[in-house]
Amino acid sequence: MSRKNWHILRDETSVTVTRRVPAAFDVSAKTLMPAVGRRRLAQQIRQDLWRELRGLRGFAPVVKVESKDGQVCVTAGGTVRGAFPRAKTKGQIEDLLANPQLRARWSACAAHREVRHD
Repeated sequence: MSRKNWHILRDETSVTVTRRVPAAFDVSAKTLMPAVGRRRLAQQIRQDLWRELRGLRGFAPVVKVESKDGQVCVTAGGTVRGAFPRAKTKGQIEDLLANPQLRARWSACAAHREVRHD
């Protein structure tokens, strides 16, 4: 997949990274994380989600990150063209979102950076 074919949809409180527009979820899971850069977080999760589910024929990842009460709510999943094992796929996404090593990496990569004006 080439980088140029990804869509980044933004509004005041959310960022959605998707392969197909309109963004939709045939399967998804949610998690809360500390407030970090929404776009960077969505991109990091999307990359790992794709790595986890790349063998799922017809899968197109979607990651939505919304600001909520001083945190961010992440919805990760996507659309699948054709039949697929829904429960197994949802479990894989839930496991990915719960992985402490991945969460730490995502948070570090998406941490708000201080802007310096030297």
